[in-house]
Amino acid sequence: MNAPRIPDNLASRLAHIEPFHVMELAKMATELEKAGRSMIHMSIGEPDFTAAPPVLRAAEQAMREGRLQYTAATGLPELREAISGFYRNVYGIDVAPRRILVTAGASAALLLACAALVERDAEVLMPDPSYPCNRHFVAAFEGRATMIPSGPEHRFQLSESMLRQHWNDKTRGVLLASPSNPTGTSIEHGELARIVGAVREQGGFTIVDEIYQGLTYDDAPFTALSLGEDVIVINSFSKYFNMTGWRLGWLVVPESLLPQFEKLAQNLFICASTVAQYAGVACFSPEAIAIYEERKAEFKRRRDYIVPALREIGFDIPVVPDGAFYVYANCRKLADDADALALELMREAGVVMVPGLDFGSYTARDYVRISYATSMENLQEAVRRLKNYFASRKR
Repeated sequence: MNAPRIPDNLASRLAHIEPFHVMELAKMATELEKAGRSMIHMSIGEPDFTAAPPVLRAAEQAMREGRLQYTAATGLPELREAISGFYRNVYGIDVAPRRILVTAGASAALLLACAALVERDAEVLMPDPSYPCNRHFVAAFEGRATMIPSGPEHRFQLSESMLRQHWNDKTRGVLLASPSNPTGTSIEHGELARIVGAVREQGGFTIVDEIYQGLTYDDAPFTALSLGEDVIVINSFSKYFNMTGWRLGWLVVPESLLPQFEKLAQNLFICASTVAQYAGVACFSPEAIAIYEERKAEFKRRRDYIVPALREIGFDIPVVPDGAFYVYANCRKLADDADALALELMREAGVVMVPGLDFGSYTARDYVRISYATSMENLQEAVRRLKNYFASRKR
């Protein structure tokens, strides 16, 4: 596909940044709903839960007391302490609060990381498929995202051997996600350690997006921070903590890089939302954590329902997702083109899912991403609609 022509008064880098197709699909579904159609949304990765009551109370208290001024660019000290305690309590590792930068969502954390580490024409390795905005963050700083095809035999993730095969003189680092969007799959701990070791040998950087790390269902909790202080980790309050619209995240960086990251944060953002930060502190209270763990168990229950149900319909799911709230399903038995199928199912069955087009070229025609971040009732109704639709096509 040829890059679109960019008007002369706009930066040429925009030619390398594609639209976020899932958002375009969601807009189409909304228009159909306005016309009276019933839609079940299994597209956007947004929990159907909202912030827990202790979090809402903390935000209300901050507003009543007028604690609404700027914070330090690195975030409220008590929030950084709370995040540090979270790593200690859940993962059994000590992460100094000074290494933690609070950001305006994980997107701001990724922006800071790319601003600090990606130079013009520098190559950053990542798997195909992967979250589309990751490659666009690299492109925004005139770097090049090198998308390495990865199939179910590698859990749709990179491996040490793939990294060594593709590393060249222009490669500066890797950008990984575990668990991944769109696949819901994690990198096996030993493999991730080998990847980090290989990058370290090359003098490169390793960024690991862990925004779904709180939503892992089958293994003990694990963070890439346990592999060394040179690993840069990104996390968010959006997924496990159900705070998508609050725009709050964090970034853990090597202490030696902190002054440079702080300088960028001061200039680009000033600080994350103060109200959201005070609310974020309450996320780590025992009352809130108990609520989030109950919701995590509900996500697992939904996964355990939807995976066999989709397989019964005819979707091929070669790797059961172990985290997040996505199923990456091969639809070749049902259609020749995933993009066309997604549009067809939205218009004819009222079920919205995302074609692989957003996530890379390797699996674009064969896979759809299905989000189970909706109620069990909605999932059951979606399965009923899909069964009825495919049954009607056979007649």
